[in-house]
Amino acid sequence: MLFRKKLAKSLIILFSLVILAFSFSPVYVHAQPELLYLGGFPAGFTLSTKTVEVIGICDVITAKGMESPARNCGIKNGDIIVSINGRKVESAADINKIIADDYKKYNITVNRSGEDITLDVTPAKDLASGNRRLGLLVKDTISGIGTVTYIDKANNKFASLGHPVADLKNNLIEINGGTVFNCLIYEVKKGARGAPGELHGAFESNVILGSAKLNCSCGIYGDLNSNYDTSKLVKIEKGSVDDVSIGKACIYTTLHGNNVKRYDISIVKTDKDNKDNRNYVIKIDDKELLAGAGGIVQGMSGSPIVQNGKLIGAVTHVFVNDPTRGYGISIDKMLSSY
Repeated sequence: MLFRKKLAKSLIILFSLVILAFSFSPVYVHAQPELLYLGGFPAGFTLSTKTVEVIGICDVITAKGMESPARNCGIKNGDIIVSINGRKVESAADINKIIADDYKKYNITVNRSGEDITLDVTPAKDLASGNRRLGLLVKDTISGIGTVTYIDKANNKFASLGHPVADLKNNLIEINGGTVFNCLIYEVKKGARGAPGELHGAFESNVILGSAKLNCSCGIYGDLNSNYDTSKLVKIEKGSVDDVSIGKACIYTTLHGNNVKRYDISIVKTDKDNKDNRNYVIKIDDKELLAGAGGIVQGMSGSPIVQNGKLIGAVTHVFVNDPTRGYGISIDKMLSSY
């Protein structure tokens, strides 16, 4: 019994010495810089919208002849279909599903120039199929070309554009998802003073970058396809708008195929707290980019901006009267959005 007590006392002393030894040897943990995969390559977007827009009025062939319920009730091109009999409409399929149900009376609510209008409508029975029709053409998807800013492989996310996809009235378009494809640029329409240029490209339908999840003020964001190959992409450290200085920088973008190239620019102005996310004013200095595109063109939105080896933001807009100049959003804003 005495032996055990002495042993226990010795162990306590030894343990105390070990603790004291470690207390004089602190371990410092250094945070690793946040690394992203650099974008600059084009992408093709096919987005499902939460709004259903009327783009045409047509006739339905019925047993009594030709008629258009939409025209008869006063629906017009540009109307956004909100609901039918109080049931929300978010796709063309919703319309067909609702009017297939038996109602004694049908009414349709449309938004016209910001005002909701409810109209009585009587669907016509299509002679060939026997299905009810309204006699209108609608759009519930949008497609376009933009540039990917970065891929966050650790979280299987991607970001692009740097600005929202908006309608003709500059209202943000809500989306119900979508698919983002690789894209090959086959033509560049050069920009000129008062006439913005444009990238023309073809979707690679067999190469999917990922699924679009969010359209917001900082761009299109989504989930990366698990099979997407990032082995040829360059890893880059994230910068901050606080560290950006007036002077030389570069952008990465694509003018031909999917060949990403580096082009020289200058940061002319910084505005960290700009409410429209116009955190940088940039000027294109690169002679090759000026010769090939005239400066910044449509489709180039999302092209990453790099300074001192760090990703600091993305190109978003071009000055209409000077295609060699444009705006950029900070990477801080883009990373905080999704």
